[in-house]
Amino acid sequence: MDNVKGLEGIKVMIIDDSNTIRRSAEIFLGQSGCEIILATDGFDAMAKIIDSQPDIIFVDIVMPRLDGYQTCMLIKKNTEYRSVPVIMLSSKKGLFDRARGRIAGSDDYLTKPFTKENLLSIAQKYTVQRNMAI
Repeated sequence: MDNVKGLEGIKVMIIDDSNTIRRSAEIFLGQSGCEIILATDGFDAMAKIIDSQPDIIFVDIVMPRLDGYQTCMLIKKNTEYRSVPVIMLSSKKGLFDRARGRIAGSDDYLTKPFTKENLLSIAQKYTVQRNMAI
């Protein structure tokens, strides 16, 4: 196991309609000691958030039914989950998408396809910030 400092036992939710992206994130983060919660879309995620209480959430922008912007806004409007970092996932690198993500309340943005290093680095960044705030 390549445990990355500070990630052991952290609950990470991955919301993406792509099985490949969910599986990649699950493998990369799981190898670092994270507990993984998977959701296929925003509706699926909303029920699982209440049950699992994730420490950090990665959400794809383009999904059926409830897109990533809508999902992020719903999470951030809830006082209980407002402080949970939400990282937008997108294959688009544009400034417009990043800005729209910020407006929706996202904490950061990760471009797909991501590398193991990118994913772990951003997870660690927000986990460390969250631990310092506690």
